[in-house]
Amino acid sequence: MAHTSQPVVLLVEDEPAQREVLAYNLEAEGFRVVQAANGEDALMLVDEEMPDIIILDWMMPELSGIEVCRRLKMRPETRGIPIIMLSARAEEVDRIRGLETGADDYVIKPYSVLELMARARVQLRRVRPSSIGVVLEWDDIRLDPETHRVYRGNQVLKLGPTEFRLLSTFMEKPGRVWSREQLLDRVWGRDIYVDSRTVDVHIGRLRKSLMQNGGEDPLRTVRGAGYALG
Repeated sequence: MAHTSQPVVLLVEDEPAQREVLAYNLEAEGFRVVQAANGEDALMLVDEEMPDIIILDWMMPELSGIEVCRRLKMRPETRGIPIIMLSARAEEVDRIRGLETGADDYVIKPYSVLELMARARVQLRRVRPSSIGVVLEWDDIRLDPETHRVYRGNQVLKLGPTEFRLLSTFMEKPGRVWSREQLLDRVWGRDIYVDSRTVDVHIGRLRKSLMQNGGEDPLRTVRGAGYALG
């Protein structure tokens, strides 16, 4: 079931051949790839998939990559998603414009796929540290994705695999409110049918595990919205 913690990349490129090559390489790197051939689809897919990172081509018909980037960076709920712009325009002015629009990185075509993969990993390390084995800490809770251990203070907590994935999702973005649907996607994977009440059951178990040696309940239930850490 490890596939559910796969980082999701949204690849926006109108050139089918280029898109295929990139998708293939990103999948080999362990990403789950969602593809869009134009800016409109990209904006729609961002809301459906909430990707961890976006690779976005600058030159596209109708809605340009720059415009897509501008819109995503204006919205609080998508502002934090790292965007790597791909562009055949090497001029300094363009690069600056790309970065001013809020792009987090800028890669010039023709690019080396290896370099692009390395840059994608850098951005991923920023937003989903646990997917590459970084120890997460929040308040007195520590989660080690390598050894699959969770500590509260200096005591090891017993957590089931689902609770572990739930907690790492919360700890990667403390304060963020996750809806049940988003948690289902992130923790169970969208190809598995699970009832949203199952989320509540596992949240209950996670709460119990976190408080097994006393301590405050760090999880917040946000009415009508979902759950958040802290």
